[in-house]
Amino acid sequence: MRWRDLLMIAVIGVIASTASVRAQSKFGIGRVATPDELAGWNIDIGRDGSGLPGGSGTVSHGRDIFVQQCAVCHGDNGAGAVGDRLVGGQETLATPKPVRTVGSFWPYAPTLFDYIRRAMPQNAPQSLTSDEVYAVSAYILSLNGIVPTDATLDARSLAAIKMPNRDGFGSDPRPDVK
Repeated sequence: MRWRDLLMIAVIGVIASTASVRAQSKFGIGRVATPDELAGWNIDIGRDGSGLPGGSGTVSHGRDIFVQQCAVCHGDNGAGAVGDRLVGGQETLATPKPVRTVGSFWPYAPTLFDYIRRAMPQNAPQSLTSDEVYAVSAYILSLNGIVPTDATLDARSLAAIKMPNRDGFGSDPRPDVK
C-alpha cells in the first residue's frame, strides 16, 4: 500500500468514529451523565439551609479538625496565615480598611457549610464528612462569638443562625444588573 492509501483509510476511520460519537450526543462529544453522577455534583446549599445534609458537629470536635486540617493555612484560631483570616473584623466594614471574615462579612451561616464542604481543605476538597463540616463550621462560628463554645450544629440550628452582617447587603441599583 502506498502512503496515500493509508491516509485515506485513516480519514475514513476518523469520519466513521465521529459519526458514531455524534449519534450519541448533540455536540458529538461525551455522554449523558448518570443519575448517580449528577447527584455527586448536586451538593449546593441554599442560604436558607435548603440542601443541608443530616449529621451534626460540636465546637470541640471542630477545634480538633481545624488544628489538623485548617490551621496550616488559616493560622491558629483562624487568625490568618497563607489562607484568609476567618475571625474578627466586626464593626470594620464601613471603615477605610474593612476586615472581611466569616464573623464580619458573611450574611448566611449555611453558606459557610457549603463553602467548607465544597472547597476545603484546599489540598483535599470534599474530603470532610458532613459531621466534620458541621463541627468546623461550629468552631469557626464560635471563634467569632456567633455560637457558644458548647454548641452543637445540625441542619436546623445552622439554618437558624442570624449572622451579624445578614442585613449588610442591598440590591444593585444599576437597572441592567439582576
